[in-house]
Amino acid sequence: MATSTVRSRLAMLAFPGLLAVPWSVQVFSGRDATLLFAWGLVNTTPPMVTTLPEFLFLYTRGLPEYILAWPLSVGVYAAAVASAAIGRRTGREDRRVTAGLLAVAAVAQAQLAWGFSIQPNRVAWPVGSAALLAVAAVHYRGRTRNGADDPSDDGDAPDD
Repeated sequence: MATSTVRSRLAMLAFPGLLAVPWSVQVFSGRDATLLFAWGLVNTTPPMVTTLPEFLFLYTRGLPEYILAWPLSVGVYAAAVASAAIGRRTGREDRRVTAGLLAVAAVAQAQLAWGFSIQPNRVAWPVGSAALLAVAAVHYRGRTRNGADDPSDDGDAPDD
C-alpha cells in the first residue's frame, strides 16, 4: 500500500478520533478538573457529564462570552468533517478548506482556554487546539504530493 494512501486513511480516522480527545482541560485551584469534549463536558468533582446541547440550552445564561467559543469550534469542526466526507465521496475536496476549518476550530478552542486561564485560581490547557492542528496538518500534508497543492492528486499515487 502506498505511503500516501496510508496517510490518507489515517487522516480520515483522525476526524472521529477528535471526539475522544478533550478539547480543553480546565483545572480549578489544582483540585477539580473539567474536560470539554466536542460532544459535552465531564466534571471530576462531583463526577458528572453534561452534553453540549444541554449546556447550551440550560446553563449558558449569564456566562462569559468566551465560553461561546466552544460551540463555535464544534460547529466549525462539523463543517470540516462535512468537507472531508463530501470530498472523499465526490473526489473533489479542496484540502485547504478542510484544513483551514480545522485551524479555525483550533483558534476558537485556544480562545476558550485563554478565557478560562485569565480567571483567578484556574488554568486551562487547549489540548484540542493541538489535536485539531495536528489533524489539519496530517490531512493536508497526507493528501498532497511533496507538500504542493496538486488538485489532481487523489492521495492514492505512490510517493516519488
